[in-house]
Amino acid sequence: MGQEKSFDLRVWDAVALIPYGKLATYGQIAELIGAYGCAQQVGCARQVGWALRRLPTPSAVPWHRVVNAKGMISMSLSREGSDWRQRQLLIAEGIPVDQTGKLPLHQYLWCPEIRDDD
Repeated sequence: MGQEKSFDLRVWDAVALIPYGKLATYGQIAELIGAYGCAQQVGCARQVGWALRRLPTPSAVPWHRVVNAKGMISMSLSREGSDWRQRQLLIAEGIPVDQTGKLPLHQYLWCPEIRDDD
């Protein structure tokens, strides 16, 4: 048996799959990696956010493509400017983001193909 990957590594691997010009939500990533058993599903999504905050920088992992379920960048002073950096990176990929961090999630949502390896 191989060693199981840490939660953070599983998050980073899943986020690395998000194509250029597409978005995923924190909850979508939690579901994709099978993060169940949190006190509530919101807790799993929040843990995905914390895993992305622990991502070493610079990184090739496209962390900026992950947004909240409301179709917004999660703006916060505690992000120390990464929310505005995220906005710039998304705009550079052609995803429109307004000054409040709102974006057209439904138009750019990534829908990964589910593979059944059985």
